[in-house]
Amino acid sequence: MLRKTETFSLPSRPLPLSSSPFFPSPSLPLPSKTNRASSTGCRSGLDWRNTNQVQLAAVDKLQEMAQQGSPDSSNKSETKITITSEHGEKLVGILHDTGSKKIVILCHGLRDTKEHNTVLSIASALTRIGISSFRFDFSGNGESEGQFQFGNYWREVDDLHSVTSYLKKSYDIIAIVGHSKGGNVVLLYASKYDDVKMVINASARFNLQRGIKERLGEGFFDRLENGKTIQLVDGKGRFEVTKDSLMDRLSINMSEEVKKIKPDSRVLTIHGSNDEVIPVEDAYEFEKVICNHKLHIIDGANHNYTLHNDELASVVVDFITSSQL
Repeated sequence: MLRKTETFSLPSRPLPLSSSPFFPSPSLPLPSKTNRASSTGCRSGLDWRNTNQVQLAAVDKLQEMAQQGSPDSSNKSETKITITSEHGEKLVGILHDTGSKKIVILCHGLRDTKEHNTVLSIASALTRIGISSFRFDFSGNGESEGQFQFGNYWREVDDLHSVTSYLKKSYDIIAIVGHSKGGNVVLLYASKYDDVKMVINASARFNLQRGIKERLGEGFFDRLENGKTIQLVDGKGRFEVTKDSLMDRLSINMSEEVKKIKPDSRVLTIHGSNDEVIPVEDAYEFEKVICNHKLHIIDGANHNYTLHNDELASVVVDFITSSQL
């Protein structure tokens, strides 16, 4: 039986790619707000003001690695790899192998791919200091198999688990990084598994019940009754929203899930002060409930860090290297 559909158009947002070189800076921007108390009673709400010595040590370490410890360009390679997911779908990714067995996994956001500017900038920054990385398309996105779904948060957690299971056979996975929806995925992954101790969330949404009406329009839930779907068109093409995929998103309570992340894991939340998609207040909500958490607000940055890609990459790499000191 054919399903009834409704069609709406969404404005497309160009996503320029960043090709700027990475230069670690000792003067990273500071969060615009001071520490807030954690409702969990664990160490939380750390920001760069309280860890300035660690930050400077991390920058020194970055410079030392870049000058002495990094493999030269002849030892760096990019290889396309296909991994079969737990659901039998082919996941396509790019391995940036620097010769180091330490690797970072990079996860894109909603309706994006492994070619997103934030992902490419971080991969480039990691390569420059000699750390390997792997960026891949979730199922139903980019080159990977499967059908795109509006929800699929836990399904993407499964995809990430398939990737970590594959890579850990040859590499030491030191961090997982996610942008936007990918930020939610890496946090959910950490709440379910305890095998990667460094988690970096860039611009994830704290309350997943928000932001839906802006995308689907008024009365979206009623329009999904009786087997109907909502079909949308954006700059990346046409996709549909089903009731099941919507319920997958609405059923997730990020506040409760992130409390399950073990205290010995280190979590960094990064957010742009001018994020037009997910308000910066969401970052402060994560700060309240996640143990062993650090918050970094990038002043003036939008959701895609269009003019702040190098700054985003610098914050990510500083956090990773300072954790390795």
